[in-house]
Amino acid sequence: MKSSTIVTTTVLLIALSSGGSSKTGARQQMFQFNWENVIGTSLELKVVAASEAGADKAESAVLDEIDREAKILSGYDPSSEFSQWFGTHGQAVRVSPELFEVLDLFDKWRDRTNGALDASAETVTRVWKKAADEHRMPTDAELAGAVQTVQQKHWSLDASSGTATHLSKAPLVLNSFAKSYIIDHAATKAMAVEGVTGLVLNIGGDLVVRGAVTEPVDVADPFSGAEDASPTASLTVHDRAIATSGNYRRGVEIGGRHFSHLVDPRTGATADEIVSSTVIARNPADAGALATAFSIMKPEESARLAASMPGVDYLLVKASGERLASPGWLAMAITHPHTALLPVAAGAAAAEWDPSMELTVSFEIARIETNRAKRPYIAVWVEDSDHYPVRTIALWRGETKYLNEMKAWYKGDRLRAMSEGKNLPKSLTGATRPPGKYTLQWDGKDNAGKPVKPGKYTVFIEATREHGTDQTMHEEMDFTGTPKQATLPGGIELAGASIDYHKVAH
Repeated sequence: MKSSTIVTTTVLLIALSSGGSSKTGARQQMFQFNWENVIGTSLELKVVAASEAGADKAESAVLDEIDREAKILSGYDPSSEFSQWFGTHGQAVRVSPELFEVLDLFDKWRDRTNGALDASAETVTRVWKKAADEHRMPTDAELAGAVQTVQQKHWSLDASSGTATHLSKAPLVLNSFAKSYIIDHAATKAMAVEGVTGLVLNIGGDLVVRGAVTEPVDVADPFSGAEDASPTASLTVHDRAIATSGNYRRGVEIGGRHFSHLVDPRTGATADEIVSSTVIARNPADAGALATAFSIMKPEESARLAASMPGVDYLLVKASGERLASPGWLAMAITHPHTALLPVAAGAAAAEWDPSMELTVSFEIARIETNRAKRPYIAVWVEDSDHYPVRTIALWRGETKYLNEMKAWYKGDRLRAMSEGKNLPKSLTGATRPPGKYTLQWDGKDNAGKPVKPGKYTVFIEATREHGTDQTMHEEMDFTGTPKQATLPGGIELAGASIDYHKVAH
């Protein structure tokens, strides 16, 4: 079974110092690989290589390195090295270079952020989760006790012997930048493969761009859960890492109010002022650590820290919608202002789609394996009452020659025509989301950008595996200005889906 998407159209390549030739002198192509349930989220890999075989080797190198380091750093795997070390107390244990380095980095970041970034912040998080489960706010005493626990010394390191001594009983989680740390090493392994000249590795919204490629990157809008929503900002990235942290996908609900899963371990409060922080840095671990820290720290604290680190730039989005960016960010990014809804002219509602309404399509890819699995081809489209396709909302595909295996989508000549010439999509950086869960939106415009007429339409979702199973869901909806929701039952490829026709959130 073929494992990659091959793009033979123009890709954004930067000329190499040898005058534009590759390491092998062969013609370069871009290949794409997509996986679900990788470090608890989704993986997208784009490889610029001289051959598909070389790209496949790069993919294997990435996955092998992720597996190796996850067995070291995971706090969710009881057999990982970190979990085994955590089970010791007061004993100097010789640890791997990777675990030693991550623990040492946490010490450094704890100092740099004045305690805002701390592996024991999980102590505070558990207080909030327990209170939410009991439908109440945490008490001042509970939070004060958690903060006191955080302020303890949790380990000591001895560089000469390579040992780490676990000192406290506080819960420890290495999530703040361990993912970006692993991404860095996985990208390095892939770039060492013969014939590979560039890559983009994106795991759950944290990504690294390496080698002879410049990647267009969109920053997800924290006020919309849709993958294809208008981005907060866009930029092009070369030889840099980007990480985004935010409170809009995870947290707890207490009394109808959302509280961030990110907490300030210095005070015990949830980090609710900054809803999204995106950081660009040369080093992926720096980008990951700063994105988390900037979601917790006050904006003025973040600005001072970023100014002290060459090559670091950022974009912060506050709960109020205000955007705060570093001077370097403003120099390279194109910001997309939110477009205000225009009033509907008298009589217009009967002629075309009500612009105050939108459609949201959410679906979950079924987990068919206990570990990671390749993402199937996905098509989402809308047909009118005459079964005429009016809009392709999404087409996430593999090799073009296998598109005929998408039985429902491929049977329509117009559907195929609407996909011709499409290149690989931009990379998206945003807060980490669960694996296999996606949300898309439709603004009621056809593929030509014109509003459709009100009336009955059918929404289709198809998921297909190369030489494998195929599943199609569909639901007829009445788009006439009255909100409507529908839930679609799951099957072999899609665990379930929901369709929501609703007012646009202001």
